[in-house]
Amino acid sequence: MADAATFDIDAFHREAVETPSHDAVDEMRDLLVDALADGGHEATVDEAGNVLASREAAEEGPHLVLNTHIDTVPPHVPFREGEDDVVRGRGSCDAKGPLAALLAAFLRADVGAGRLTLAITPDEETHQTGAGHLEETLSADGYVVGEPTDLDVCTAARGQFEGRVTIHGESAHASDPADGANAIRAAAPIMQAMESYSEHHGPGEHETLGRPTLTPSMIEGGEAPNQVPAECTITFDRRSVPPETSDEFPERLEAHLGQWLPDGMSLDVSLVRPDTPFPEAFETDREATLVQTLAAESGGAIRPFGAATEAAHFAPDAPTVVFGPGVLADEEGAVAHSEREYVRRSEIHEAAAAVEATVERLLSTSR
Repeated sequence: MADAATFDIDAFHREAVETPSHDAVDEMRDLLVDALADGGHEATVDEAGNVLASREAAEEGPHLVLNTHIDTVPPHVPFREGEDDVVRGRGSCDAKGPLAALLAAFLRADVGAGRLTLAITPDEETHQTGAGHLEETLSADGYVVGEPTDLDVCTAARGQFEGRVTIHGESAHASDPADGANAIRAAAPIMQAMESYSEHHGPGEHETLGRPTLTPSMIEGGEAPNQVPAECTITFDRRSVPPETSDEFPERLEAHLGQWLPDGMSLDVSLVRPDTPFPEAFETDREATLVQTLAAESGGAIRPFGAATEAAHFAPDAPTVVFGPGVLADEEGAVAHSEREYVRRSEIHEAAAAVEATVERLLSTSR
């Protein structure tokens, strides 16, 4: 059995990237549980599929949680080594690079007081039911959420939720369109109205996160080329800023868009997945001890994160930061979720060292 001192961060990262986890995470979950066992820690898998392991000191102190996810977007991209210390493959930076760093910190840190928990979720890229379950069952004094941040300490992110605007008209034969109410034709003014929603009803520009966005992303309607369509659906992506929440948004958007409908038609707005949680916008105080400690240890800037994350589920409970090796995008374009996804091994080691040092400072007996 290996111990924490001999944990091979590069070997674990390589095996993790070589393990597909875009369709199912069972094999990747087993790899993580085995790595924890090799390090001397028994992991549990809760009813939502989260992997949990804890280290608790005899002396009372804060509770710190290290979190990231084991699932990836499709398709699987094989592991391959590049120039210098660059490695490529699906999940190399999102988020198996951060996972390797957080696992190393969990295994290696000297926990002098309090408790350190590793909490790894199975479905961040899809429904986030794992994080939603942790939100209900886990409480802590601080959270470090692993994502590719270029070793910067990210304290805020816009929320992200998806929904549909369904326009209801009346079908008729296309030879006499006046007998019906064309739902597709009504989509043009509705999409124009979507452009003006934030100006009239949105929370306005946020000091840290900027303006919210509302983006039509798909449109579908009609059943036959010779029939006036009775229904048209516009799928949208909303990137929110505080204090807007996904609970209030559909009703407010529906009221706004309804003013633009032609007579005799109706519409409704609904969330795509109303029974699973969406990441809400969040912001952690830049002066929080966790933020300042991790920034000092990593040397990274304090800034917002460029994408929605599971950090939103933990931020209402305690100071929460997003941190890790790799980048979402570089000067050539997208990195995470792309065919060219990569991370630098040296950054994984730097991230691990920074989190380990932060844990030791926050969970020390001398605090």
